[in-house]
Amino acid sequence: MGNQVLVTDELHDYMVGHGMPLDEIATDLVAETWQLGDVSRMLTTADQAALLTTLTRLISARRAVEIGTFTGFSALAIARGLPDDGRLICLDASEEWTAIGRRYWDRAGVAAKIELRIGDGHELAAALDGSFDLAFVDADKPGYVDYFERLVEVIRPNGLMLFDNTLAGGRVADADGPADRKEFNAHIAKDDRVDVVMLGIGDGLTLVRKK
Repeated sequence: MGNQVLVTDELHDYMVGHGMPLDEIATDLVAETWQLGDVSRMLTTADQAALLTTLTRLISARRAVEIGTFTGFSALAIARGLPDDGRLICLDASEEWTAIGRRYWDRAGVAAKIELRIGDGHELAAALDGSFDLAFVDADKPGYVDYFERLVEVIRPNGLMLFDNTLAGGRVADADGPADRKEFNAHIAKDDRVDVVMLGIGDGLTLVRKK
């Protein structure tokens, strides 16, 4: 098993502080999102954002898709990892929240890389065409199995899918934990088309590599 380190709030802050820092634009976006109140809990964490940028660069992604954009923080992170001619397609249901993101994408100089499509996430995902290198999903949790089944069709071999909130605050291991997350985690774990790694980062981030 090896030694397991309990990540306290203090240790987490240390880890974030010694990783890829948020610049002024990303910091301002986080601050504005937190002003939205309880809904701000949907925000991707700073360490996840750093990982998204790094993974996008690591696999040399040129075409990416995000399902669930909220205020655009994770999209900003992915777009920054793409080359100048890269493209990120963002699928979201909210004009209001994504409008916040648009302002920061412009400010960061990545707006030209991002195409925002507003509507039902499942309908928009069904309409995707072409091949993608990377996908990030942070949308309706009961829909995760359907999103996975759609994305595994369009992700290239050795491409990467990432699903957020898969640990549900640690409750996923409880007998009465959220059924949607339990179903999704079990579904992909037994799928021989992919390799799966669950990370204890943020609220749980699952990396899924298509074979």
